Amino acid sequence: MKPPTTLSVHVSRFLSHYLSGQRDLSPNTIKAYRDVFVLLLRFCRDEKGHVIERLELQHIDAKLIGDFLDYLKNERHCSTRTINQRLAVVHAFFRYVQVEDPEWLLQCQRILGIRLRRYVRKEVGYLSKDYLAALLKQPDTKRDNGRRDAVLLSLLYDTGARVQEIINLTAGDIRLETPAQVRILGKGRKVRVVPLMENTVCLLRQYIDENGLALPQQYDLPLFSNRQGNPLTRAGVNYILQKYVKKAQESLPAFKQKVTPHTLRHYVASRTM
Repeated sequence: MKPPTTLSVHVSRFLSHYLSGQRDLSPNTIKAYRDVFVLLLRFCRDEKGHVIERLELQHIDAKLIGDFLDYLKNERHCSTRTINQRLAVVHAFFRYVQVEDPEWLLQCQRILGIRLRRYVRKEVGYLSKDYLAALLKQPDTKRDNGRRDAVLLSLLYDTGARVQEIINLTAGDIRLETPAQVRILGKGRKVRVVPLMENTVCLLRQYIDENGLALPQQYDLPLFSNRQGNPLTRAGVNYILQKYVKKAQESLPAFKQKVTPHTLRHYVASRTM
């Protein structure tokens, strides 16, 4: 039986053990890393003519990575930001390899010497106080889903959390006693504690009580669920947000700005300056 290639061994250990065990990255982040390797392996096979079963670490040199980045730009029409994200994953892998197998140190450092491409960051749209107020008052709090959505929007605004962080929240992550706060598990499994404003606390208290989430045995349940009782998804949160953005824009014809969860994060950052 033919032994595994050096590339297959290192990629498998990097994705299966290092990222989850030592870096403690989330499953979604690991999946994003894996997807970059899918693109790279397909490039090696389809564009470079390599047989994947015979692909060794020595074949993945700085020239091949440079060609891969050009392929992403010219053939797949990726943005500079996306290309840099792909390169960052490649860099992370070769930082891992140079420590695990110093035999490849020179090759790793040549690849690590490939710089990220420059690009002009687009400014995130600023949401005015009036538009934000119009958005937050749209959910119909006489309805179950409306009360859930009011809490969801209020937490997005109050905490500046990412969508994934919000949908990962459980009932046990919320503290309503003074000082009220929410425990958020962020990127890299880092936990941060964010204080809550009084209006958000009032909404949360009513929501948690009426959904039976105040008991200790319910602390592991997701804070936000859909009609089927399943945790909300990123797409679900975006759908909810856009539904209320549309209603807010109908009530304020001058409100034509595109709003995303990141827009709310930007508003939180700006108010703390």
